[in-house]
Amino acid sequence: MDFKDQIKRLGEKVSKLRDQVQTEEATKNAFIMPFINALGYDIFNPEEVVPEFVADIGIKKGEKVDYAIQRNGAPVMLIECKWCNDNLDVYGSQLFRYFHTTQSRFALLTNGILYRFYTDLVEPNKMDEKPFLEFDITDMKETVIEDLKKFHKSYFDVDQVLSAASELKYTNEIKAIMTAELATPSEAFVRFFTKKIYPKPITEKVLTQFTEIIKKSLHQFTNDMINDRLKSALAQENAAAKEKETTGKIELEPVASEEPKIVTIEIEKEGYFIVKSILRNTVDPARIFYRDTQSYLNILLDDTIRKLICRLYFNAQKKYIGIFQDKKETKFEIATIDDIYRHAEALINAAKAYNGEK
Repeated sequence: MDFKDQIKRLGEKVSKLRDQVQTEEATKNAFIMPFINALGYDIFNPEEVVPEFVADIGIKKGEKVDYAIQRNGAPVMLIECKWCNDNLDVYGSQLFRYFHTTQSRFALLTNGILYRFYTDLVEPNKMDEKPFLEFDITDMKETVIEDLKKFHKSYFDVDQVLSAASELKYTNEIKAIMTAELATPSEAFVRFFTKKIYPKPITEKVLTQFTEIIKKSLHQFTNDMINDRLKSALAQENAAAKEKETTGKIELEPVASEEPKIVTIEIEKEGYFIVKSILRNTVDPARIFYRDTQSYLNILLDDTIRKLICRLYFNAQKKYIGIFQDKKETKFEIATIDDIYRHAEALINAAKAYNGEK
């Protein structure tokens, strides 16, 4: 099951069980621990997930945050959990204090339904007041799932996530402003448009008149955009239907010389990124490439088949990774792509054998 399916299935579970979960501890067990697990972290491994993480605040000792996700022995994300029916708005200051006392660059406040991700974009080592990513897991959009995927253990990179967080923060704030202006245009918003189309002085009476005009115009504009998208989609469907009618039931014989199309499936890409993540401290990640075939995905150093590190056999029911040493391949069966991490040492040795060659 890929990451998107895991998150959607968890959202369905939360929708079904939210009325039966009556405590914070039950919320952790039923909703939040499965979420951490979906991010690729072993919730029972204290080297990855530390429950009751100590975050002492000044002279106040023994302060604890519910979970800390660790990498290389240091916390990278603090997680503060609340009961699923709690209002998160009143708990931001608590997480703010914890954030200041640790090395973590990310913090998550959640009640198992709403998730709010924070960082320190405004001032270093001081948690921002507003989250850069916020979502309801029972109503996930595709774009949000892609943003969330950056926190998955297989892809997590602090610099890349911080860069994405900066863009997300401003994108979300602009969208919120636009939503508010569409509902109730502000005076500044009305003046901006009125100045461009009304040649006389703008009085209170004119502002009142144009507030309604602009409000109607915005609604008509958005409706027109939606209708245009629907017309375009319908036109494409009609064109496809006509093409189907024209061809009828005639089936063309395949051209014998034409090669089958090779498609790199999502799980192969995820496997490639895991291998790349494992090797990032051994060789420059920019030197790691993949080439797909019908039967397997080759992962290479310097984009040459002479420096073959491994092969991913993911096109059948049973999945294997083949690792190369001295030009000989050793295949290992894996149950999930996370099992690739079990062969990290062999992959590193395979890359080291080529490292430095030109």
